[in-house]
Amino acid sequence: MSGERSRHLRLVGTALALLAELIHLAWEHFHGGIIRHHILNRSDLPAISNAWGAVLLPLVTWYLIGRVIKRVAPVEDGRPGGLPSHVLFGFAGALLFGLLLSGGFALRQSALTEVLFQGLLLLALLLPVYRAECVLGFVLGMTFVFGVVLPTAIASIIAMLSMLLHRGVYPLVVRLWAGLIHKRGRPT
Repeated sequence: MSGERSRHLRLVGTALALLAELIHLAWEHFHGGIIRHHILNRSDLPAISNAWGAVLLPLVTWYLIGRVIKRVAPVEDGRPGGLPSHVLFGFAGALLFGLLLSGGFALRQSALTEVLFQGLLLLALLLPVYRAECVLGFVLGMTFVFGVVLPTAIASIIAMLSMLLHRGVYPLVVRLWAGLIHKRGRPT
């Protein structure tokens, strides 16, 4: 992806996220006021206003699109076109997952929400959901029900868990396993 296309993608993505969040906040404002979410859903703890989304969502979007571009740019050199399909699928899958989780919560389908959240932990074990496109899709999918702060926090924790497993634990297990196989194969 060329430098000009990268800047354009980053600017357009960030502008769209800001526009969507401003529309969301305007809708909330004219339908009873901008929602505030209490930490841990306890009214005795401080509340975080969805208005923070006007600042946080564009920042998160700018940063994560930049991470995607930085990761795929070396791979894409010399190849025309936009983002690779695995990036688009990762984004779309995470967006859909975030929308399903938010929808289940909004419709008070606690069984569905519980299964999806546990499924998210399983997906973090199996797939590299720590990638920026997955985090961005998940955050965008959950923002309009939960605001930006909670989905960003959840996505960050899940991403750290997934990265620790995929970049730390799994390579170590593979090396140990390969060492054991190699030792068995040696003649005595």
